[in-house]
Amino acid sequence: MISILSTLRIALRALWVNKMRSALTMLGIIIGVSAVIIMLAVGTGLSKKISESISSIGSNLLMVFPGSSTQGGVRIGGGSQSTLTKDDADAIEKECSAVSAVAPEYHGGAQIIYGNQNWATNIQGTTPSILEVKDCGLTAGRNMTDQDVRNANKVCLLGKTVVDNLFGSIDPIGQIIRIKKIPFKVIGVLESKGQSPGGQDQDDTILIPLTTAQKKIFGTTIPGMVRMIMVKARNADDIAVAERQVTDLLRQRHRIGPNKEDDFTVMNLTQILKMAEQTTNYLTLLLGAIASVSLLVGGIGIMNIMLVSVTERTREIGIRMAVGAKTWDIRIQFIIEALTLSMMGGIMGIIIGSGGSVILSTIFEYPSVVSPLSVFLAFSFSGVVGIFFGFYPAYKASLLNPIDALRFE
Repeated sequence: MISILSTLRIALRALWVNKMRSALTMLGIIIGVSAVIIMLAVGTGLSKKISESISSIGSNLLMVFPGSSTQGGVRIGGGSQSTLTKDDADAIEKECSAVSAVAPEYHGGAQIIYGNQNWATNIQGTTPSILEVKDCGLTAGRNMTDQDVRNANKVCLLGKTVVDNLFGSIDPIGQIIRIKKIPFKVIGVLESKGQSPGGQDQDDTILIPLTTAQKKIFGTTIPGMVRMIMVKARNADDIAVAERQVTDLLRQRHRIGPNKEDDFTVMNLTQILKMAEQTTNYLTLLLGAIASVSLLVGGIGIMNIMLVSVTERTREIGIRMAVGAKTWDIRIQFIIEALTLSMMGGIMGIIIGSGGSVILSTIFEYPSVVSPLSVFLAFSFSGVVGIFFGFYPAYKASLLNPIDALRFE
């Protein structure tokens, strides 16, 4: 029996003799493998970007919004009713055991001025615990204190975008800015958080004490009213418990009956993250499946070329059988040729696909992640395609009658 090594040598020699045809045959596999890798890289990158975007808001986070209001029989929408107060936030922090930190918020837009520079940004009135809730640190200065909140002090923390537009290379700490013509002292600069899931710049913001926002900047129709309460659960396992505790407590505080609708909304960002990841995973699988079709087309190309090769080399097959080659030797030869074509195409496809994903990411500034799993799957699939579509030509070649093969012209 002819050794596998000798069979491999014969197969490679046959492919080398027809270099152009072999290259064109591999082209389908190259395109298929590179397409699979690029599509999976784009899908994985999208999933990672969404996860990072949602995680940038904060981990183990619940967001409580006021409920909707009704005017003239028309429901205006969530957040249109003033139902949340700072006392609600304080109660949540004290009475909900699954909660580690709470930050009420009263926000709005305003024009700010420093020297001859001005900038329109988002003003968030909140408490010192906002940094813990949103997993945000400071790059300079200090955080506001509980005393700042009690005394409604005119101090502020600036986001990176605000610092860049107002101060440039000047150190903002200790400088005085004006919000609605009211002077505020800059006491800290926030870490950069990037874009939110909605595409908003989280660094384009100013944090001030909650009472200062309520009394001196925006004013309130209801004492202590807040527009949102951000709640941080102790850990990921306590999120569902914290959500239930917050809901039960607020229903009790707002005297909502058993069959009455909540006048607030609790949003679980972890559930949103899981749904977003699930959606992008489905999208990645869909993109990979679509790209895999080109691999099948490449496999059909291999089968067609191998069938032509069997016809062209009928006399060679007859001679090999006449000198003692077995049926299995002939099959192995043509399977190795098909497998070699597909594996070489797979390697080139991996190189092109990995490079293409990097180029696309650079040009369009879009994240793409080439995972080892996607490379392994694409390469393995190309090998399976080679064996599958190479088997029939190999089987057909092995069934040739040696005498008829030797007489073939």
